[in-house]
Formats: sequence, C-alpha cells, structure tokens
Amino acid sequence: MSLKEMLLWILLISGGGFVLLYTALWWLNKRNNRAVRIGRIHSVREGRKGKAVLQREIQALLHKLYTLGMGMPILSEYIKSVRKRLSGLHAYDEYKLRLQTMKMTLFIWGAFICSGIVLLMMKPGLEFAVLALLCGVVINSLLLDVAISRMEKRLLAQMIELFANVRHHYHQHGMVEEAISEAADLAGAEAGRHARLIHEALTDVDPHEALERYYESAPNRFLKAFAGISYMVMEFGDRNEEGGSIYLKGLGSLAREIQLEVLRRNKLDYLLKSLNVIALAPVFFTIPIEKWARSSFPSMDDFYQGKLGYITKLTVYILIILSYFLLQKLQQTNETGYRAGRGRYVWEQRLYRYPIIHNVVDALIPRPQASSYFQITRLLKESGAEIKLEWLYIRRIALFITGLVLSISTVFILHEAEKTHILYAPVQLGQMFGRLNPTEEKEALKQSEVDRKIMYLLNMRAESTYEQTYAALEHNAGGTVNADQLSKNTRRILQKLEAWNEEYIKWWEVLIGLVVGYAAYQMPMLLLYLQRKMRRLDMRHEVYQFQTVISILRVMERMSVEEILEWLNRFSVIFKRPLQKCLLHYEHGPETALDLLKEEAPLPEFQRLVDKLHLSLGKITIREAFDDLDSHMSYYFEQRKQEYEKMIDSKAIWGRMIGFAPMYSLIFLYSVIPLIGMSFVQMDSYYEQIQKIQ
Repeated sequence: MSLKEMLLWILLISGGGFVLLYTALWWLNKRNNRAVRIGRIHSVREGRKGKAVLQREIQALLHKLYTLGMGMPILSEYIKSVRKRLSGLHAYDEYKLRLQTMKMTLFIWGAFICSGIVLLMMKPGLEFAVLALLCGVVINSLLLDVAISRMEKRLLAQMIELFANVRHHYHQHGMVEEAISEAADLAGAEAGRHARLIHEALTDVDPHEALERYYESAPNRFLKAFAGISYMVMEFGDRNEEGGSIYLKGLGSLAREIQLEVLRRNKLDYLLKSLNVIALAPVFFTIPIEKWARSSFPSMDDFYQGKLGYITKLTVYILIILSYFLLQKLQQTNETGYRAGRGRYVWEQRLYRYPIIHNVVDALIPRPQASSYFQITRLLKESGAEIKLEWLYIRRIALFITGLVLSISTVFILHEAEKTHILYAPVQLGQMFGRLNPTEEKEALKQSEVDRKIMYLLNMRAESTYEQTYAALEHNAGGTVNADQLSKNTRRILQKLEAWNEEYIKWWEVLIGLVVGYAAYQMPMLLLYLQRKMRRLDMRHEVYQFQTVISILRVMERMSVEEILEWLNRFSVIFKRPLQKCLLHYEHGPETALDLLKEEAPLPEFQRLVDKLHLSLGKITIREAFDDLDSHMSYYFEQRKQEYEKMIDSKAIWGRMIGFAPMYSLIFLYSVIPLIGMSFVQMDSYYEQIQKIQ
C-alpha cells in the first residue's frame, strides 16, 4: 500500500467517523427538542440519577470483564501485572482496584490496537510484527507510568489538604484520633481512604500490629511517617516546645516535604512533557520515508534493501528503545522505591545447582583475598541488591552469551539479506529521479533473472574469468545482444559475483560480537553502580525521616537509646536490616552494636546520627545530644531543595537530547545521508559516461 493510499484510507475513516458522530449528535439534539416541546423536561436531580445509573452499569460491566479476563490464562497474567502496578495506590479497596485495573487494561489495549492498525496499513508482514511488538511494550509502560504518576500527584496534593485539616481539628479537640477521623471526611477520595485506614489502625486493639500491616501497603513514605508520628503522640503524649506542639511541628515538616515533592514532580513533568511520544514517533515514519525515497529515487533501492539499509533501520529502532528507557529513568520520581527483601532472582539459584555452571562460575569469581572481591561485595551491599556473588556472575555470563549470540545472528542475517538482494534486486538502468514505469521495471527484473542464471551456471565462483562469463552470456543470449551490451553485462555479473562471495562473517564482525557480549557482561555491574547512586538519595530521605521521629522522641520522658532504635526500625526501609542486627546485638553491648550499625550503613549523615546515639549512652542525655537537630533539619531541607533544582535542570537538558535523538537519526541516518551518498555515486556514474562520450 502506497503512502497516498494509506493517507486516503485514514481520511476516509476519519470522515466516516465524523459523519457518524454528527448524525448521533443531530439525533440526540432532535430528541431533546421534541422532549421540550411536549413538556417532558427532566430535572437536574433526575439527570444526575440517570448519570449515576449509567456509571453503575459501566462499573458492573468492567467488573464482569475483569472476572472473565482472570479466567483466561494469558490475559490473566497481564491483568495481574497491571493490578500489581496499581495496588499500592488502592490498597484495601478491592472494588476500586479491580475497576481501575480494567479501565487501564482496556485503554492500553485500545491504544495498542489503533497503533497496530496504522502499522498494518503501512506494511504488513514480519516488519509489522516487530514494530507492533515494540509499540506494544512502549505504549504499555508509557500509559501505566503516566496514569500512576497522575494518581500519585493527586494523592500528594490531597495529603497537603489532609494535614491542614488535621492541624485545624487538633487545635479544636487536642486528640489525634479525633482530628484524623474528622479530617478524613473532608479530604479527597484517595487521601481520605488512607486517613481512615490510619484511624482504624490507631484505634485497633493492637495498634502496633495494625500499623505494621498498614506500613506494608502504604504508597509513600509520607503516609508512613504520618501514621507513625500520630501513634507516638497517642502513646507518649504531646509536648509544647519553643516552636509549639511537637505533633504540629512534625505535621509541618511533612507538609513541607510533600510540597517540595509536588513542585519537583510538576516542574519535571513540564520540562519532559511529550518527549516519550517524540521518541516513539519515528516508528511510524520509517516506512513512509522509505517508500517516498524509493519511489522518487530508484537507485535508493540498493540502500534500503541492502545491508546498510537494514543496519540503519536496526540502529534507529535500537535508538528508539534506548531513548525510551533512558527517558523513563529521567522521569522516574519514585526515589524511595527500594524495599528490603525485593530483587531476588530464583533462576540464577537454580542454574547454579548444575555442576558445569557451578564450576565455571567458581572459576570466574575473584578469590576472597583479592581486592576485586571486596569491591564487588561492598557494591552489592551498598546498592541493596539482595543476591549472592555467585548469582551475579551467573547473570553476567547469561548476558554475555545472549549478547554474543544476538550480535552474531544479526550479522549472519544481514549477510544473507545482502546475498538475496544481490541475486534478486532489479538491475539499475541509470535513472536518478522519478519512478520506473512498468515496462522498465519488467525489463530490469528480467535482466536480474538473466544475471542470476549466469551466476548459477558459473557455480557462484568469485574467480570466474571475464571470458567464461562472456561466453556464458553469449550462449544464453543466442545472438540477440550486441557485443557492447554483452561486455557491460559481463562486468556487472563479475561485480555481483565478487560482492556475493564477500558476504561471509569476517573476523572483525566476530570481534564486534565479542565486544557486544562484553558490554552485556558488564551491564549488571553498571546497573549496580546506578542503583547505589539512587539508593544514596533514598538513604538521605530516610535519614531526614529519622530526624523527624527523633525530634519527637527526644522530648519524651524516660526515653532510651534502645527505644529510639526500635522506633527507627519500625519506620525504616533501607536501614531496616542494619537496625535489626543492631537491636539483636544490643544486649551484648550497646557500644559494639552501634559500631556495627555504622559499619553496615556507610552514609555520613546516618553515621553522624549514630554517633549522637553513642553519646547518649551515658555521657549526656538524648535531649542534649540532639539539641542542634532543628538547625540540621533546616540545613538538610535547603540542601535537598538545591539538589533537586540542579537535578531537574540536568534532567531537562539530557531529556531534550535523548528525546529528539531518534527523530534526528531518522532524518539524517535514514534519509539525508543516504540521499547525499546516492547523489555522489550517481554523479560519479554520470561523469564516467560523459568521459566515454568525449
């Protein structure tokens, strides 16, 4: 299907849809006018009732579709994956979770089907399947990320209002649970639901156990901190300090954190808006550009159907994928997404049980005395990757083999595609512009068939001589072709034979495959370094949360270091395991346990906090040790604010470069540069012809 036909079909479909929509609106308008004429005007209440009935019917239909989809083997796995992504924002609300899951599933599949129809109209076949798969992966991830980001921002905005209402009602009653209960009735749907869950946990028979259950499903660290601070004030009572109530000071600190987070997300979304769509757009333009170039410049067939064309197209597709995933990383706003206990990969453990793999892995792992062994084990600890060193090397070996096999297979496929192009491509008649007419195209294909026949007669030997080729052509022509044409055809066939025999896997291509495999081998290490960098930001967030908790606990009477460590363990995510080890060893010696805690968590901010706890063991009181905590919290807040601004600016610069890279590669690599190269080749050909005429 040509580009003109494709655009015509799109125009017809759009026009038909417009006519149907206009007819439906006209019919509805006529029906309303008739109702007005006979005096049957529905009231606003009845209209709302009808809308509510329609909404309930749609929700019932979505729930039926959810139940039906969960009964299908493949579809159920996909619905579960979507449900898992949405479960953090709709915890303890099964009805809403199923409804949102089915809405998102239908929306993603609708977008995928529409893009698949466009790609199918452009070029059906294997390439359509590859492009459709690529679009499906990108659309699925893109729409889910956008939807979840909007829900998270809506929840954060509602939490600011929730904390303001809690502050107001706490001033009225002076009771935490009553303030939360009344504020939940005035808050938005999402924040109100979590406020009611926190209120139920605080008024439970065992509030500590109920809060632990809530912590497992809390969608962000702010709600966890709000629940924990409220429980502390309920258990120990409120205190009035220089700045007022410690509970209200804690709420104010959380509200500032949320406001900073909302502003950061809004600015980042504004600067990186639509870059994902721009990065994906070249997928839909590769085939139209190729069709236009081949119809306007016949000599471009050699490029697009040859090895260089496939390499360029593959480069554009790889660049689209890389750009999209890099943009995802840049737009990622969930810096506190780390959870202790995640990241286990069972398949490495299963492979390690085989003796051959076991021996290979043990041979590659550095010896415990080597410095590289300590570096890698420290990297695993600091990045929070809960895998063993043996499993890491199994993953690296698997990626090396995968990269090597894929690269060598790609090289082999490209060589075979080039051989097929040499044998079956129409013979170029020297035309630079325009399109070959049917007669010329038929003649070019016929000449290509003759060339292929002669090449098979010569057994595809590159060492075939000019005389042998000329004799074979002369015998095949039977005296119908003159000597000049035979000489020209002979030279062309000899060039084809030489090019055909050059299409084999060369040593430098194998070397490229090894380089690709080595890059894949190093990829897990690079991801660990990146994860360690991101985890440091998570650690700073958690230390700031610890400071907020300690600012409340330090004024409580009879507060000990061990009790503070227990409260920090309840709030912690990243430092949970070091804190648990510290509490287990605390009875055998507080100083030794705190020293172990410093070794297990090598973050300067956290180590300074542990040093203050160390001083509180008997030399000074806890309140004296943390007397400068308010100034430190203000400093850390301003420091993080400045870091956020720098990060957003750098992300905006990189985002624009990465987002437009696929479009630039499509324009220049796939269109402009091939046209320039083709022009130089054609100019050389014309120059040789002019010299022969002279």
